[in-house]
Amino acid sequence: MSEAQQDLYRDIKQLIIDALGLEDIAVHDIDDQQPLFGEGLGLDSVDALELGLALQKHFGIKIDADAKDTRSHFTNVASLAAFITARRAA
Repeated sequence: MSEAQQDLYRDIKQLIIDALGLEDIAVHDIDDQQPLFGEGLGLDSVDALELGLALQKHFGIKIDADAKDTRSHFTNVASLAAFITARRAA
């Protein structure tokens, strides 16, 4: 993984912690492949909305909440990073 990718993953993890007020979780506690919802980090649909808004603001990207593939982009940190990278390139 490149340094730029590592930085992006770290940024996403910090954004998740900050945007959702997860004070008892540190960046290194979130695994790149760990599911963000359900059994993983335990986020819910309200968290998804807040995280989506934070990602749009922080990274300057547009997220279409109604697009059928949007949910899959929020699977884990790795999928979010790939989504952000693709959006930035577009």
